[in-house]
Amino acid sequence: MSPPLPITASKFAARALLLGERLDPRAVERLQPISTTPLAVAVPVHGVAILFRYGVVVLFDVSPQDGQAFLDQLGPHLIGAYSTPESEVLDVRVVPDARETVAAGGITLEALTVERLQLVADILSKSVVLALYESRVASAFERIEPLARQLEEAGRFGATERELLRRIGATWRIDHMMVGRVAVSDKPELLWEHPELEGLYIRLEDEFEIRERHDALERKLGVLSGTAEKLLHLIQSRHALRVEWYIVALIVFEVALTLYQMFH
Repeated sequence: MSPPLPITASKFAARALLLGERLDPRAVERLQPISTTPLAVAVPVHGVAILFRYGVVVLFDVSPQDGQAFLDQLGPHLIGAYSTPESEVLDVRVVPDARETVAAGGITLEALTVERLQLVADILSKSVVLALYESRVASAFERIEPLARQLEEAGRFGATERELLRRIGATWRIDHMMVGRVAVSDKPELLWEHPELEGLYIRLEDEFEIRERHDALERKLGVLSGTAEKLLHLIQSRHALRVEWYIVALIVFEVALTLYQMFH
């Protein structure tokens, strides 16, 4: 049986915030844990927060003042905090025995349970993570495009080997985060214990286009990584060709010096 929740309203907001690269939920278990996997805690005064180790906090029915006070407590437990967090807001309505539906900007739940809030939080957390990576990938394409134009127009480009290696590393890091840490394409573990909620999860996943956005990011990351690797190969080939010319020049010089010594 689900534990009682410190939420009395039948309509409230769910607000997801991507605060940093990592969050240690174990450090805040003293804040009245309601459930685990993911960790759900009661926010002092009123409301519920659900925390994810990849730096996302989802607040349910929490006032701006109480939310800020709660987030201030989390500050010391954040690794790689972002100056401007990504955010996502969803209106939640609880209508007993109603058909659970998901529409643009809102969701209707037939009952207020911690498991339903955890499912909503799971989707919102993945959505804000995808939003951050979509922004980063778009910026990476903007940086790659001038290099491709230079190569097309002038037959050369100005990027250094170190710069391209950094870009390759950045794309690999995003891929690792999505697959390994956030597991965007995986279903939450609580569906194994509550299979009756799978329909709600699928509707949420479809509404926020989680799989479509994930697949699109994977394709873009593949293009970025492939482009950077090809440019890096061109630089390395150019370096190798330059070394070969140096060797040829040295051989010619040595032959010329030998001939000079023979005839003089």
